[in-house]
Amino acid sequence: MTHSTYFPVFLDVRGRGCVVLGDGDIADEKAAALRAAGALVTHHRRAFQPGDLRNSFLAIDASGDPAAQTDARLEAEAHRVLLNVVDVAAKSDWIAPAVVRRGPVAIAVSTSGESPFIASTLRARLEGEFGEEWGSFTRIVGTVRRRLRRRGVAAEQQRAVYRRLLRSPVRALLSEGRAREAAALAVSIESASYDGAPERHTGEVVLVGAGPGDAGLLTIAGAEALQHSDVVLHDALVDAGVLRLCPRGARIVDVGKRAGRESVSQEHINQMLIEAARVDQLVVRLKGGDPFLFGRGGEEVEALVRAGIPVRVIPGVSSALAAPAAAGIPLTHRGVAASIAIVTGERAASAPGYLEHVAAAVETLVVLMPHRLEAIVESLVAALGAERPAALICSAYRAGEHVLRGPLASIPALAAPLDSAGPRTLVVGEVTDLLQRTLQTAAYQQTG
Repeated sequence: MTHSTYFPVFLDVRGRGCVVLGDGDIADEKAAALRAAGALVTHHRRAFQPGDLRNSFLAIDASGDPAAQTDARLEAEAHRVLLNVVDVAAKSDWIAPAVVRRGPVAIAVSTSGESPFIASTLRARLEGEFGEEWGSFTRIVGTVRRRLRRRGVAAEQQRAVYRRLLRSPVRALLSEGRAREAAALAVSIESASYDGAPERHTGEVVLVGAGPGDAGLLTIAGAEALQHSDVVLHDALVDAGVLRLCPRGARIVDVGKRAGRESVSQEHINQMLIEAARVDQLVVRLKGGDPFLFGRGGEEVEALVRAGIPVRVIPGVSSALAAPAAAGIPLTHRGVAASIAIVTGERAASAPGYLEHVAAAVETLVVLMPHRLEAIVESLVAALGAERPAALICSAYRAGEHVLRGPLASIPALAAPLDSAGPRTLVVGEVTDLLQRTLQTAAYQQTG
């Protein structure tokens, strides 16, 4: 028989007769796993022989003997035994998934028999993502659940407690070996849900840096905050791949500012954050780049603290660093550049003499969002000269990523034919073509 899709299920084998066939590490592992699950295991260290599967509930053939496996298949059908023939899906009623175990938690990964390698690779990733503390945490949540049910706490109120536990420091305390403190915190969160208990504020706002666009550049902490969020307020340039990390049911609000449309004021964004947190929600303010680098994160923190809302900040990869990296531009390089300045195009264009002063004081200049490119370049040429190396990185880490390199004075003309809708970053300094020269020299040496 062949299978293309399997129905995932966990079997209770406690006290049931199970048979393992075969001699070797795989057979030993299968027998040990069944015993750990409470099965009554008979392990024949050989290939199948008639009668081996009678009176059994489940069997695993790890003998590697094709002829014996065929006979085992026939006996399994005759006696209605659930048989797995290792690595032979066509002769199996079921296949064993790759499993991550954390106490009572079992995470199973299956590729429907297509690729055990992929299954084991995914298991390794999950083992890194879900530490041992998840076992203890699940037991704590289970204990809380039983107490809440005994007290008759309504289902929706129970789910609210579970959400608070999930986003609380309980797991972090467990991972640090502080089990007693974790249990005490869980009890306090549980107690706040009982009828007659005083209301306590548990909403929170998390400012998360979304990075330059690529979801792969989001930090692990940022991704976890998104996965637990109730409300997400995001900037205009946050990538759709990042937003896909939000849980089903989360309220996602675009509060980004775009040219040509009415924008949400910063004061209104602050109030939205406060109101959402006050109704016991985990609110993520998802900001492009880093919240504290030209992201008005400081203003939002001030407003939240004044309102008594708990707030924390998860840094992000700023475009000031990521866009040059995408173009192979090291902002500092020994013997070439030891100082950098980062400014915004708005500030550069609105303060006479400011840009020239800053540019003359450093070896590498980064201008974020250089919307008035011609005026900015004109000011820089006056301070640095027309031939200073420069690069304009367009839509870094996004579809349509493009890098323009040339003398500073040539950049506006090079950029003119391009779509100006995507994010841009201007870098000025000797580092802009440093690696390009190195690579060209290396190629010349290899071919010459």
